[in-house]
Parts: sequence; C-alpha cells; structure tokens
Amino acid sequence: MSKTIKIGIGFALAWCLVKYVSFLMDPLPASIIPTVSINILFLLSSVAVALYFEKRHKQGETSALGDIKNGLKAAVPYTLVVSLFIYFFYATINPQYNQHQIDTAVTLLNKTMEDPVEFQKFKDSNASFETMKKEDIFAQIKTNIDVNYNPKTITTMALLSMLLLSTFYSMLVTVIYRKIIFKN
Repeated sequence: MSKTIKIGIGFALAWCLVKYVSFLMDPLPASIIPTVSINILFLLSSVAVALYFEKRHKQGETSALGDIKNGLKAAVPYTLVVSLFIYFFYATINPQYNQHQIDTAVTLLNKTMEDPVEFQKFKDSNASFETMKKEDIFAQIKTNIDVNYNPKTITTMALLSMLLLSTFYSMLVTVIYRKIIFKN
C-alpha cells in the first residue's frame, strides 16, 4: 500500500474518532456543522499532506495531471472510509439522531399545515399540491422527510459531495504547490 493511500486512510480514521468522541460527548447535537467542518478540513489535509510527500520524494518533473492523480490517491480512500463510517454511524451507533431530525421536521410541517395562511402559501409554492387534500400533501412530504433522513441517503450524499470536493481539492492543491511551493 502506497504512502498516499495510508495518509488518506489515517486522516479518515482520525475523523471517525473525532465523530465518535463527539457523539459520546453529545449524542443529539444541535448542530453537525463542527464535525462536517472537521471532515472538510481533514479531506483537504489528506490531499495536501499526501501530495506534499509525493512531490518531496519524487525525483524529476511531474505533470499537473499526475499531481492531481496523486492527490486523489489519498482523497478517494478517505472518502470511502468516511462514507462507510457515516453509514454505520447513522444506521447502528446513532439512529436516534435521524429520528430526532424526522420528528423535528414533522413538528414544523404540522405547524405549517395547521396555520391556514402558511398552509396556503405552502400549497401555492408547489403546483402539484393545488389539487391535493391536506392529508395527501402531509403524507407525501412525510415520505420525503423519511427518505431524506435514511442512512443510505445520507451516505450517498456524503459520498458524492466528498468525491466532488476531493477532485476540487486535488486540483487546488496541485495549482498551489506548482505555482507557490515547488515552483522551479
């Protein structure tokens, strides 16, 4: 296993540990923004550190495409490990979080449905709701809420967003290293 892959996996395991410790300290946090921010920082760090070591130990000139590829060698394992952890975290370790989010969304939906003015605004905002009864609208939105807070959906969204971010970070770090740090 190459050093870049080990770096990516190391940062991923570090984030998994941070997420789990965060869960132990506060099982139902009011915000997941701190752990998401740390995830983004660790993803960037894995790309930057792996590419730095790769450029430092490689003799000769490398291409920008090769550098992007080397950055992705750390980012893709990071993304896979973190995505798997996210699935198991929300499916087995902390399924109450998803249920809490569903309950909060349903409470807000009930409040909106009970207020005639808000309900009319809500109904006018979507053309497909015009002919539907209140109960049908509620059932459809409740189904969407349940799907959105499913561990599989959360994992899929995390995987896709981290793959896009990985590609962006690999290109960004490559440009920074080639133009500033390792310029000839």
